[in-house]
This record gives sequence, C-alpha cells and structure tokens, in this order.
Amino acid sequence: MTARQRFLAFRRAAPRAPHLEHATVRARGLDFAVFSTPPVPGVPPLLCINGGMVYSHILLWPALSPLAVRRQLILYDLRGRGRSQAPPGTRAARIEHDALDVRALREALGIPQWDVLGHSWGGAIAMLGAAEDPEGVRNLVLVDAVGLTPEWLDALHGVALSRLTGEARAQLAAFDPALLHDPEPGRQAEYNRALYPAWFHDGEMGALFAPPLARSETGAAVVARLRREGFDWRGAAARIRARTLLVHGTSDMIPVAQAERTTATISGAQLHLIPGAGHMPFWEQSTLFFAAVEEFLA
Repeated sequence: MTARQRFLAFRRAAPRAPHLEHATVRARGLDFAVFSTPPVPGVPPLLCINGGMVYSHILLWPALSPLAVRRQLILYDLRGRGRSQAPPGTRAARIEHDALDVRALREALGIPQWDVLGHSWGGAIAMLGAAEDPEGVRNLVLVDAVGLTPEWLDALHGVALSRLTGEARAQLAAFDPALLHDPEPGRQAEYNRALYPAWFHDGEMGALFAPPLARSETGAAVVARLRREGFDWRGAAARIRARTLLVHGTSDMIPVAQAERTTATISGAQLHLIPGAGHMPFWEQSTLFFAAVEEFLA
C-alpha cells in the first residue's frame, strides 16, 4: 500500500466524524470560538491545540476525529485566529499569552481536569500551559512538538529546500527567511503554505493536503517574535507534572533529537516514534498514531 492508499483505507474504516458543537467562551477578556464533540461520561475531555501559529482549529479537525469515539474532544481557535477575538495591541502578542489561555478556558468551561494534546507549535502552547496548570492537566500528548530551544527553527528553511523539487522548491526558495522576523501577516501566510509539502515523509501525501492561506496578525506577531528573539522552554518543561507522551515521526523536519531532549526534560515522559511519517503522523501512519495515543490515554 502507498501512504495515500493506507490513509484512505483507514478513513473509510473509521467511524463517521461526529458533529462539532460551537460555543463562544469568554476568558481573559476575549471571546474564544470553542468546538466540541459530545461528552463521554466518566472520561475527562481531551483538549486539542493546533499548530501552524496562524491557523484555526481546522488543522486538527477532522484529522483527530477518530479519538472522539472514546472521549469528548474540545478544540478552539487561538486568540486572534479563526473565529476567536484578537487581543488589543496585536503586535505585542506572545506565545505565553496563548499558553495562559489554556487554564483560563478550562476554568471558563467548568472542567476540573482534562487531558491536553498539542501538535507542532501547539505542542509548545500545550507544554507551557501544562506547566502553569499542574492540577488541571492530567495527561499531556505532544505530537511532533517544536523543540525547547530554536536551533531546529534556524535550520528549517534549508532542510525544507533539500526535500522539495521542481515548482514546490522554487516557491519556497523565493522566500528570504530573514524577512520572517517581520510580523507581516501576508508574508507569514504565504511562507507557511510554501513550506507545507516539505513536512511530509511521502511526497504524494504532501501534494494531497494543502492548508488554507490563513492570515492572522496575532499569529504572525507571535511566530515572528519567536524567530526574532528566540526562546528557551527547558525550565517550563521541567515543571510539568502531567503524565506525558511524545509522538514523533521519524522523518519530521523537527529532528528526533529534539523530541528526545524534551522527553528527557519532562519528568517521566515517554517517547513513541512513528516510522514512515513526517510532521503529520495522524495522516501518514494513521493506524500506528491512533493506537499509540489511545493506549496512552486509556
């Protein structure tokens, strides 16, 4: 089976994705768009935080819908992304503001404790959020999460160019990574889209999926600041007390060594590597990915 055939077979066999209920939730002075599947009695809900920094929750829905069979999934649009309200002073936005929203949303929803899953940059938000809410986060799942320090980010453009060919490579090569220090939303959106095919292990899968051209002043300001100023989340990761699983594709552009370091930094964390997968193991190796996450959460 090709990766595409394997993905299509998995989705055909999977239960139909449940309907998402939409609600507007007020937290930390902003209105957040929150989306949830039906509750499952006796099981804490699973909050899912998408990556991409400028995108809405649609990056993880319906991609993660198979997890809704056994638990309620809660997704939301980060502040200033999708249908959530933008904060005042958008250019001052920081990832730490996103992280503090995690606890605030839990409390606004009246949930005493939940599990949290974060993908890519959403993994950083999940880590930082769990560090600030030790009583509220029971289990933490980090899916191809970004590294704790920025050396992987500094190398990302060159690694992506080495993976692409033809028109896809030409589109990415037209960007100067130094210009990404500027939080101009259009440039950040176009770069994300040009970079996207390189995240996949299988080129056919990379061609199958294309994200929307999402513009967010808030998200662009956050990621530009991270590129410009750097970051060091080792201290925050060391404070995490939730049971933690890192799931990482062996062909991700974020090196496995970054996941190994995060695993070593979070007390008691486990690392599960997914062969034949890049940054999107829920698409490229669906069976292996969902089995690993389900086993951990159970």
